[in-house]
Amino acid sequence: MARPRSNLSDYVTVLQDYYAQHQVVPSITELSTLWRIAGRSWTHRLVVRLKESGYLEESPGRRLKPGPRFYERTLVDRVAAGTPQAANDAPTESLSIDRFLIETPSETELFQVRGDSMIDAQIADGDYVVIERRSFANPGDIVLAQVDGEYTLKTLAKDAGGFYLEPANAAHRPIRPREGMAIHGVMTGLFRRLSTGKRPRAKREHRTVSHT
Repeated sequence: MARPRSNLSDYVTVLQDYYAQHQVVPSITELSTLWRIAGRSWTHRLVVRLKESGYLEESPGRRLKPGPRFYERTLVDRVAAGTPQAANDAPTESLSIDRFLIETPSETELFQVRGDSMIDAQIADGDYVVIERRSFANPGDIVLAQVDGEYTLKTLAKDAGGFYLEPANAAHRPIRPREGMAIHGVMTGLFRRLSTGKRPRAKREHRTVSHT
C-alpha cells in the first residue's frame, strides 16, 4: 500500500476497467484496495480530486457514479494509414467517444446492421450505427427509413419519380416505396468491434436494422 500519486490518469484507468466489468463505482474502502492506497483519508482526498476534475460525481443517494469525463479516452496522436510517420511526443488530449458520436442523447438510438447492401459506404454486417431521430432528411443522407412497414438503412435519393432509397452495393436494387416511406432518423456515426480473442462481455440493449 502507498500514498496517492499525483497523476490522476493512473487511477482513472484502473477504475474504468473495474467499472467496465462490474458496472458500479466501489466504496471508499473498496477503492483503497483497488488503488492499493494506505488509508481511507488518502483515498477520500483522491476521490475529491476526481470529482473536482469531472471524473466522478455523487448520485442523490450519495453513491459515487461516473462523471461527465469518466468515459474520456486518451487521444495520443494521428496515425498514418499509408507511409509510416515519426511518433509525436506532444502532450496528449482526451476524447469522450460518447460525446464525439452523440450530439443529442435524448434523440439518439443505436442499431446493429444486418446485411451487406451498404458495404460500399463502409457499413458492414454487424456494425453499430448511431441514428439521430428525425422525420426529415436531405438527399445524400444515410437514413433509417420505414418502407412498406419495414425498417431499412439506405441513402436517401430523389429523381423525377420522387424520393427513393439507394443501396451502396451494385448487387442490390434501389427501393421505391409502394405504400409510402417515413424517415425514422439520420445516421450520424458508426462503430464496430474487432475480434481480439478475448471473452465477450455482456451485450447492452440495442436494436437491429436490416439493410439487405
